[in-house]
Amino acid sequence: MSNAYSTKIAEGFSSKLMLEVYDRSLLDEIVNRDYEGEINGVGSTLNILNIARISEKDYTGSNLSVDDLYENNAQLVITKKKSFYWREKTIDKWASYIKDPHPTVVSQKADERNKNMDTFAFGFYGDVAAGNRIGTDYDTGTVTIDSSGNVTGSGTTFTAAMVGRGFKADGHTGWYRVKTYTSATAIVIEDDLDDVSSTYSGGAIGAGASYVIEAATAVQLTLTNLLTKLGAAKLKLDVAERNGKSAVPAENRWALFPPEFETLATTGATGITLHVPEVYNELIKKGMVTMLQGFKIFVTNRLTGDNTDGFHCLLGHPNWMTFAEKLLESGIEDLIGNFGTAYKDLFVYGAKVTDTRRHFAAEIFATFNV
Repeated sequence: MSNAYSTKIAEGFSSKLMLEVYDRSLLDEIVNRDYEGEINGVGSTLNILNIARISEKDYTGSNLSVDDLYENNAQLVITKKKSFYWREKTIDKWASYIKDPHPTVVSQKADERNKNMDTFAFGFYGDVAAGNRIGTDYDTGTVTIDSSGNVTGSGTTFTAAMVGRGFKADGHTGWYRVKTYTSATAIVIEDDLDDVSSTYSGGAIGAGASYVIEAATAVQLTLTNLLTKLGAAKLKLDVAERNGKSAVPAENRWALFPPEFETLATTGATGITLHVPEVYNELIKKGMVTMLQGFKIFVTNRLTGDNTDGFHCLLGHPNWMTFAEKLLESGIEDLIGNFGTAYKDLFVYGAKVTDTRRHFAAEIFATFNV
């Protein structure tokens, strides 16, 4: 039963206000804030800069060839605009057993905002690099691909859920992604890039080619394959430099799983011992349950998905996502024509995974056998 504050006067109530309970925010553990500029208004665009890689060359005694410095510039757009606005009437405080709800409301407001930012950030699972996903791959039938990325299937059953997933055919030297779905035998693929106009550079592939669409459906994690799948995701990050990309540092890696992970890990002989090294004791408050294969393992209820269709479990390094937020304005005002105070604020935030950082994360698309 829910009642307006102060409406229950004659009944006996505790004078203490029960706190709303939230999971701790994990945002600071998984993002970076390496951007240029300042959020100065709703709709701000911030630049994320880095210098393109310079290659070392063999010296032969001839004059050196000089390299120019090229700046990579991606843009983070502030897309979320949020506010709180509530009032506390003097007469309501006088009439209620709860004389000072303000500190509890402020605390709940902050926790609610942290929850919403976590959910927003974890929803960027689509910005994991093509080729960095673990799940149940789809490879039924064969394909033909033209120079524009139009894929014609033979014996295939493509689905709309495959859009955004990685695609690689026999004859490709790298991964692409599914751009659009047309029918069970027709999709379009593109380069795995967001910071430039959509294009396909993989060339034509003749009829009868084998292919794979990664993690098209969820894989069920069990007592016997849990560590194997985690190790497969780790390998995706470990070999980044070998594949011509920036190395993913071994330190500060994180992994986000739903509570079902912890239940499964403690059910039987998984080879997992849930133990947090003493140096990470403070992270227990944020849901860290163990250190495993170089990842700080966190349990959270804020991942996208469920245990029927699959959770989008994320693993990576803070260099993956750049996050920016700012409290633009806050105010306290007297109630016009009444007695009391109103409180309000305007808070904005946004996130960006640059093309050069997509490989800093991996995804395990999974359900849990619990």
